[in-house]
Amino acid sequence: MSEVTLTAYNVRTKEKNVPILDAVITKTAKGAFMVQGHDGKGNKLTTLVNAEKANAAIKAGIAKQGW
Repeated sequence: MSEVTLTAYNVRTKEKNVPILDAVITKTAKGAFMVQGHDGKGNKLTTLVNAEKANAAIKAGIAKQGW
């Protein structure tokens, strides 16, 4: 599998594909996977990912498991 990267859209600065730092992956009530972190400039980032990408990011050490 290729290198796993977690990116999100920054609502405040209107930038796309901003890398998420200090990512924590949690499960929503309906079972979806949500990634939360920041961009290094003080802006919070949140995005939804599929189970495959979430598990790959946790296994690669990019994100922490929050459930």
